[in-house]
Amino acid sequence: MKAEDQLSALSHLDELFGHHGIEYWLFGGWAVDFHAGKVTRPHDDLDLAVRSHDGERVRELLTAAGWRHTPEEGYSVYELDDVRLEVAFLDHGEWPPNSFEHDVAEVAGVRARVVTLSSLKADKAIVRDDESVAAKDRADSVTLGRLPG
Repeated sequence: MKAEDQLSALSHLDELFGHHGIEYWLFGGWAVDFHAGKVTRPHDDLDLAVRSHDGERVRELLTAAGWRHTPEEGYSVYELDDVRLEVAFLDHGEWPPNSFEHDVAEVAGVRARVVTLSSLKADKAIVRDDESVAAKDRADSVTLGRLPG
């Protein structure tokens, strides 16, 4: 999967959600890269968090824009061309305190709302059982460790 395709999709999502007044937060590996201001590693998908009460509206907007929807436990998966989007809902799962503020960051001219740096650091410090996920978290932790704050 190409970073350019994911960034282009994210740019369209930012515009779509902004136009419809839906708050979202980028989390996971892409949020690390947005805080770093550059792409630091390949990514399998985009991870966005939205408020649960916006879930149905998000589904309607995304499917109208051509995204294919697959519900999952606690989140929804959408696909468009080669881009995979996982949408998590704020009342599912545990999020570190103060995760959802007003942080906006940029990579390659694409701006996006992101979870806070402290939230990312806490999330990436959790040791995962899946070795491939753990390896990405370790790489992300190194990147986060280089950032001020």
